[in-house]
Amino acid sequence: MSSTTAKASIAQAAPLTTGASAASDSVHRSVAPHGVLASLIAAAVTTAAAATASAMGVSFADPAGSTIPLLGFTELTLVFSLIGVGLAAVLARRAKRPRSTFVRTTSTLVVLSFVPDLVSGFDAASAVTLILIHLLAAAIVVPTLAKRLAPLRAPKQSR
Repeated sequence: MSSTTAKASIAQAAPLTTGASAASDSVHRSVAPHGVLASLIAAAVTTAAAATASAMGVSFADPAGSTIPLLGFTELTLVFSLIGVGLAAVLARRAKRPRSTFVRTTSTLVVLSFVPDLVSGFDAASAVTLILIHLLAAAIVVPTLAKRLAPLRAPKQSR
């Protein structure tokens, strides 16, 4: 086999490992590290926001007088943000339109996250602040993950 024939054979095989498939694979790999970093940042920012709100007089107390501990903001932001990272990774592999499916799903979940804040008997200042903190976390994590997802998933190539 001549070197020209060998180069032609490699060039014909290249589409199986490059192009949309390779771009899609790199998107899949970049979701997790960027999502984890965004989750850590969101946890720090939401905790700082809760500390600031608390210092300004927001109680975060339910009708029984139990208050949300400051580290509760950190923990819950991390847990739910990392669930979002997992969701993004699954949608990157399974959804026909990963980006739009992720944004629609997470938007719905963020709105649903307001329900406990509104029905748990928090005073108005606490409920509004909790909702704003949910939005703050989402504003950090969702766009970071969404921009890592492809608008359309590349079809699987048969071998």
